[in-house]
Amino acid sequence: MPTLCRDCDAVFTAASVCPRCGGTRLIGHAELPTLTIAHVDCDAFFASVEKRDRAELRDRPVIVGGGARGVVAACCYIARLSGVRSAMPMFKALKLCPDATVIRPDLAKYAIVAREIRAMMNRLTPLVQPLSIDEAALDLSGTQALHNAPPAAVLSRFARAVEQQVGVTVSIGLAPNRLLAKLAAERDKPRGFAILGQDAAAILAPEPVGVLPGIGPALVRKLAGFGITRIGLLAALDPSAARTRLGDDGPALTARARGEDARGVDPVRATKSISAETTFNTDITDPAALARALWPLCEKLGRRLRLENFAAAGLVLKLKTARFETHTHAIKLTAPTLLPESIFEAAKPALYQTAGPAYRLIGIGAARLVSADLADQGDLMDRESPRRAARQQAMDKLREKFGAEIIRRGR
Repeated sequence: MPTLCRDCDAVFTAASVCPRCGGTRLIGHAELPTLTIAHVDCDAFFASVEKRDRAELRDRPVIVGGGARGVVAACCYIARLSGVRSAMPMFKALKLCPDATVIRPDLAKYAIVAREIRAMMNRLTPLVQPLSIDEAALDLSGTQALHNAPPAAVLSRFARAVEQQVGVTVSIGLAPNRLLAKLAAERDKPRGFAILGQDAAAILAPEPVGVLPGIGPALVRKLAGFGITRIGLLAALDPSAARTRLGDDGPALTARARGEDARGVDPVRATKSISAETTFNTDITDPAALARALWPLCEKLGRRLRLENFAAAGLVLKLKTARFETHTHAIKLTAPTLLPESIFEAAKPALYQTAGPAYRLIGIGAARLVSADLADQGDLMDRESPRRAARQQAMDKLREKFGAEIIRRGR
């Protein structure tokens, strides 16, 4: 069986140790030399970056998040041993792991690290599709001659380079399609490298259906009502039965359960949405206090738009009441923008029109994304937007060179 040594990238016939370096981090699979679709996922990305930058945290549980009523943005694997998980309420996470070090997210720093890793991916293949700040799909078809090595060896070399040069670790899945590559990447974290090929259906059959992407808790409960709790049971449904029981999406669900996925790796896939929100420590009713909380979110949204090279052609203001009711307000813009002042000025009237209930959360998002080239161009009636854009560019350059706190806006 073809076998890869993850310590030196040698590919050889199965052995208990690598004949080249004596390494024992080996992975063997019959299809190892031919598979080309990969999923790369950074391990506990935000927490890993923080541990990289603070050596004293290396052996401590770390939670990235904030506020007693906020949620966990990321947590290290030590914290996960206590049951902490991403998106868990902070109060619950700290009950499970009271000795954890809690760090407020620094998205600007994480974006810089992500761009560095993305650049390393782009040197492997032009077919890189970002899926989030810390994961991507890659298609290495036709790259063997370029790298003088099969994709498996190239990816192994890439994982070591990220660890040595960037200081964080990644897990990799290799498979014949994107779905199986993602599932493979989840099987051996952290610092993992797993392969799923034609054996995928048999390997996945005993797994719970919730392992499949796109099957959330509600659908898990619905499937359980039909006696379908394992992937193999879902895969066995014929298209007619799947449609009868699960609606129009039924046949696609059963196809995923069989490991089928026709999606290609698309390097120009558009980002669907960009937003920013915060949860308050205590509920807020005063519109002026809500506006003070809204301003830093407008700055954060503007920064995220600029990092992704997008502008907002519309906005959505989001407010969640103390009773967990979500209110959203669509906001029209006269022209696309990525400037925090313009976002804030457009959202503030909708905020002040909102009266009555106490709110526990506020958020602001781009309702429709367009190219950043279309933003803040101004006209005869608006000569200030280009000046604001120039000021923002100058501030961004200062922050990139000297750090995010080097300059702030006074309000």
